[in-house]
Amino acid sequence: MKPVKLTVAVSLAALMPTLASAQSITIYGVVDTGVEYVNNVGASKDNLFRMPSLKGTVPSRWGMRGSEDLGGGLKSIFVLESGFSPDTGVSNQGGRLFGQQALVGLSGKWGQISFGRQYTMQFWSTLDADILGPNIYGLGSLDSYIPNARADNAIVYKGTFGGLTVGGSYSFGRDTANAGPGPAGTNCAGENPADKRACREWSVLIRYETGWWGTSVAYDSIRGGPGAFGGLTRSSLSDDRLSVNGYMILSRAKLGIGWLRRDNEATAPSISDLWFAGLAYDITPAFTLAGQAYYLKYHSSSNKAPLFALRGTYNFSKRTSVYATGGYINNGGQLALSVSGGAPGSNPPPGSSQFGAMVGVKHIF
Repeated sequence: MKPVKLTVAVSLAALMPTLASAQSITIYGVVDTGVEYVNNVGASKDNLFRMPSLKGTVPSRWGMRGSEDLGGGLKSIFVLESGFSPDTGVSNQGGRLFGQQALVGLSGKWGQISFGRQYTMQFWSTLDADILGPNIYGLGSLDSYIPNARADNAIVYKGTFGGLTVGGSYSFGRDTANAGPGPAGTNCAGENPADKRACREWSVLIRYETGWWGTSVAYDSIRGGPGAFGGLTRSSLSDDRLSVNGYMILSRAKLGIGWLRRDNEATAPSISDLWFAGLAYDITPAFTLAGQAYYLKYHSSSNKAPLFALRGTYNFSKRTSVYATGGYINNGGQLALSVSGGAPGSNPPPGSSQFGAMVGVKHIF
């Protein structure tokens, strides 16, 4: 993103007194949308044309971040980031004003500690290895938590020392928004004195990077609570993910590979493996072609789903690009996963395949 930097002046301080002590504020964002086609939808196997509400190549969002130099290498930092649907203009993440991130903290040579709604270590683990990232056809279609790995009421530490990064998160109540089953909210507020395990989340990360390759390992665990979606209705139930990822950067290409083991005690079968491998190649300085293959398999079950996705992006400038992307999924067993993570309501019949395609525009500011 190409941010716009604004020096905090007297007029801004009068309007936003809580930001008056920041040396500067960076305003940034991205708007990404287009038109999508998905076939084989529902029991009647309809064709669907729509403008997705959740994402295209990335979710649309805008935000502000700032810092103040406190001396001795110590800084205070804040981030406020809001996700929205460009098709209707409404706020995503359960209608929250700052549903992507809302945090304040301190940073120094020892790392950064922050408090608020923020990403868990699962997000940072897959960020570089996942070639297509939060693309409308991608990892989020097979596990919606991956591009939405964030928690409310969280304390997060992350520090980088040379090529080594270590981090951890702990949430007292991972989701305070009731937004219906799906990535927007899971209805698990937590912070219950009668049940200290309810809706807790914790994660850890170890990552090592050089100038041209990197690898990471992360573990993420979320607890259930009364009324939580996805079957996690008791604090004794957990949904755990172990991820191992790696990437390599060559002169005109980037390769990524990863594996995610999930043990979700709210489902049967509970254990699954998700593998992915992808490649992005700069055909010209302005045009990039990227593709990725995924395979989800549940243990002791016929439930499985390979998914294949391809995306071509043409950059008119550093801020504006157009793209075409497509995906194909073939559900096995009783799975009915949609190829598309762009909006709810596009699932195929159980055990069937589905194709999706989208063309769109992305503008970064």
